[in-house]
Amino acid sequence: MIRCGVTDKGCSVLASALTSNPSHLRELDLSENKLQDSGVKKLSGGLANPHCKLKILRLMHCGITQEGCAALRSTCSHFIDLDLSGNKLGDSGVKQLSAGHFCNIEILKLMNCGVTDEGCAALASVMKSNSTDLKELYLDKNELRDSGVKVLSAALEHPHCKLETLKLWDCGITDEGCAALAAALTSNPSHLRNLYLFGNKLGYSAVKLLSDLSDDPQNKLENFDLY
Repeated sequence: MIRCGVTDKGCSVLASALTSNPSHLRELDLSENKLQDSGVKKLSGGLANPHCKLKILRLMHCGITQEGCAALRSTCSHFIDLDLSGNKLGDSGVKQLSAGHFCNIEILKLMNCGVTDEGCAALASVMKSNSTDLKELYLDKNELRDSGVKVLSAALEHPHCKLETLKLWDCGITDEGCAALAAALTSNPSHLRNLYLFGNKLGYSAVKLLSDLSDDPQNKLENFDLY
């Protein structure tokens, strides 16, 4: 249902369908529809219903803000894959989501959502939780900078962190942030296998650090993208 002109009125109908017994719907993609926060609130009513079996929810570019995130917060335990990329969530929206139950979410995509180091701190708390299953985190095109990456790197070192894929394209990262990531990848040992840093301001020292890591047989890093 991508780009189908769905609004909050359509969300009411969908919410009703999600609560039917039995409901066999496992994946819902409403990206590029003008749902706004009002639509997400209506949809959340169906998502929170115990009869709802939805596992994958994609709401890219739907005009969602922190208000919509607050509505989704109580439904997070249902999903294994949640994509909210291209919405103006900001750090406050990320905090709202992080306060929910992330125990089942394995893939979280928050690309181009206005996240900074403050939002990274909220996500780091999720990464360090002993109840999380988060394995893939996509934060491309957010102004994380080195300060945000350092917060995420500290979470990668935590023994409860299960993250295997971290995508940070075009996030304003320099060699300083890369050094923090490299240090985290040599600890614990880290579970991270895929690291994507395309579009950042990385120099020779960052390239060498990650190249050395990939050559280390004790490190689990298999794929990294710098340019």
